[in-house]
Amino acid sequence: QVQLVESGGGLVQPGGSLRLSCAASGSIFSISAMEWHRQAPGKQRELVAHITSGGSTNYADSVKGRFTIFRDNAKKIVYLRMNSLKPEDTAVYYCKELFYGTWGQGTQVTVSS
Repeated sequence: QVQLVESGGGLVQPGGSLRLSCAASGSIFSISAMEWHRQAPGKQRELVAHITSGGSTNYADSVKGRFTIFRDNAKKIVYLRMNSLKPEDTAVYYCKELFYGTWGQGTQVTVSS
């Protein structure tokens, strides 16, 4: 099985940047696609970014050009670099591994002046 632990969330002003990290345990990280999702208050959870085991990426239209997902297989960490943050990016951000379908516990990102 896999455990995922997110970190890096916090309060940031509009236009600012954050980098989220998701550290994985277990032996399947390097062969598993990984995703970042987010859930804002009163809204459904939505897919933000996806990265395959080989490093190919896809993004939600709302974050294209501002967010970057990347991974370090040796460290078993997937990252989400978020630039030009907007108030509408405020949400709890979750990582997910797609081999077993495991979710992390989430990390809060708040974009506010």
